[in-house]
Amino acid sequence: MKESRYFAVVYMFVLTAICSTLLIGLARLTEAKIKSNAQIAFERAALAVFPSIQVQSDAEVHSVFTKDFTVPMVSGDAYEYRPGGQLAGYALPFEGQGFWAPIRGVIGIGTDLQTITGIWFYEQAETPGLGARIVEPFFYEQFAGKQFEEGLRPIRIRAPAEASDKDIQAITGATQTCVRLEKLLNDAVTQWRQKKEATQP
Repeated sequence: MKESRYFAVVYMFVLTAICSTLLIGLARLTEAKIKSNAQIAFERAALAVFPSIQVQSDAEVHSVFTKDFTVPMVSGDAYEYRPGGQLAGYALPFEGQGFWAPIRGVIGIGTDLQTITGIWFYEQAETPGLGARIVEPFFYEQFAGKQFEEGLRPIRIRAPAEASDKDIQAITGATQTCVRLEKLLNDAVTQWRQKKEATQP
């Protein structure tokens, strides 16, 4: 009976060790690919906020990004979009807590520091059919061409019944996602514009 108990303990120990080794090995094998996919998702988002850029494959995305975008020296700063060496806009990354999980994306800003050229979300896990609809065209296409408002709320997301032409219409039934999205966008935009204006002559 004792031998039977020892065998079960040893068997479980060996099985656990084998499974752990396999999982660790698999994680290490896929780590580089996961990082690569995340980088391409970000680069695609940076390109998507400028409607004039039309690319398809991941190779095209990476090529255009490395050629036309300058990497900021400071974390939290915007990438400059410089096709042919000429400044054409800024791609400002943003991230923050949504209703359920982090939301990450890029907002495009014109050279006037006032006009939104577009917005793209590359990571979100909001409620399907509600908050997750931020990735649908009817929502994100509203941002293109909008002008920033004055004050600490340059972007205003309001209920459709309350929204003016200057506002972004919120998604019905996704109030918490929209409230959190508005805050994280405004925090990112306000901080960046303040730094930008402070460094301008």
